[in-house]
Amino acid sequence: MDITPVVSSESQLIHGYGDLGFTITGTRHEGSVLVLPTRTLPWAAKAVAEITVESLQPLLEAEPRPAVLLLGCGKGMAVIPREIKAALRAAGMVVEPMDTGAACRTYNVLLTEGRDVAAALIAV
Repeated sequence: MDITPVVSSESQLIHGYGDLGFTITGTRHEGSVLVLPTRTLPWAAKAVAEITVESLQPLLEAEPRPAVLLLGCGKGMAVIPREIKAALRAAGMVVEPMDTGAACRTYNVLLTEGRDVAAALIAV
């Protein structure tokens, strides 16, 4: 019995992470990334302290805008600054901080469920 999830061929599934990068839909991406259901973008943040509202702008401008943002904080979970949480909330997004590995796995599950999800992933 085939249990492969049914997703669009354009869907950005995360196949692996580590060595300071990610493998997403068969393509290796070096460094941190922003992952939307149909595209992956480079992201300059290397630590939670480097995250700004401006760095998340591609997610805020996405159509459709994701309802959930999984924030991969690196090797461990971190507290997200209030101004970032407030800006995302004002845009209608819920942010869920977690370690990067958990964010990758959760993103794939939510994507295959058809949820409006994106991930901001700090490379580990």
